[in-house]
Amino acid sequence: MSFINTVFISKNLTLTGVKVLKNLKKNRSFSINAINYLKNDDHIMQVFDRNTKSLQRERAASAQDANLYDYLKDEIGYRLADRVFDIKRKFKLAADIGCSRGYVAKHISPKCIEELILCDMNSVSLDSFEVQKGIKVRKQILDEEHIEFDPNSLDLVISSLSLHWVNDLPKAFKQILRSLKEDGVLLAAVFGGDTLYELRSSLQLAELERRGGLSPHISPFTEVTDIGNLLTRAGFTMLTIDTDEIVVNYPTLFELMWDLKGMAESNAALNRSLHLHRETQFAAAAIYQQLYGKIDQETGKTTIPATFQIINMLGWKPHPKQPKPLERGTGEVSLKDLHRLDEIIKEVKTVKTDDDQKN
Repeated sequence: MSFINTVFISKNLTLTGVKVLKNLKKNRSFSINAINYLKNDDHIMQVFDRNTKSLQRERAASAQDANLYDYLKDEIGYRLADRVFDIKRKFKLAADIGCSRGYVAKHISPKCIEELILCDMNSVSLDSFEVQKGIKVRKQILDEEHIEFDPNSLDLVISSLSLHWVNDLPKAFKQILRSLKEDGVLLAAVFGGDTLYELRSSLQLAELERRGGLSPHISPFTEVTDIGNLLTRAGFTMLTIDTDEIVVNYPTLFELMWDLKGMAESNAALNRSLHLHRETQFAAAAIYQQLYGKIDQETGKTTIPATFQIINMLGWKPHPKQPKPLERGTGEVSLKDLHRLDEIIKEVKTVKTDDDQKN
């Protein structure tokens, strides 16, 4: 029997560890933004080290093999760019906040945007890609925690996999709303609470067995409900929030952790454990393999899945001509007529705006 398998079946895996595994589904994430939502804006909890995150991004962008780690972010950026195309409007001025290596910008069509402001924490990322011809480009060094644009100057703000590293997300949403014109739109994607739950549980069980306690090695992520609350609190209307799940298969835990480093998605939490013991790494790899490992039918090799939950959000800055919900008690369809739903939805209905109501 191999050493790794011996690690997993060790009798040192206590009942406490088993209980932790059962409860991970409920407690796998720690909602920072929910805490910020309840706190006073002047006393925001500092969770992430922004200087560390800046250095991680700069190192990842300047690496010679940076293209090897673009597969996940490029796919999510492509999906977000496709959502921009779904909005039947040409935006005169847009900003890509946390553009990194242009995962969204390089997929944007000049039919959608006339001028694009590329924003990132360091200049290395801004110089590592090009956008499609026909789009005017401006580049700006900008920290997502200090979003500074002229009020009512932008038609569109996009952000892909950047805002989940912001300490004060409520403030960031308010700054974005302030910079948007009336009827301007925010389109963004962040990692959600179910991201890397397999890795999280494996590391926690391994540390319980080998070290007798737990340390945070996976950064906290926000939840879907928190995003909706924060956007509403900031003042956005007509919200659309949905989630995607992307599962990537890796040979072992070590390839997964190496790729996370190459993506600049390494842990940047202030209270993170700076060292992961070698024996804990081997134990976590064995637990990961045993709990979640799958056999590839084509190659016959065992792989481990890594789940990435993506929260997609869309919010509009209020405008008088936007559709408004009808007043309470003005409904024209009774619930007892639900069996006639197909007939009802065929009827043409008009949506009243504020101007229509005044007239």
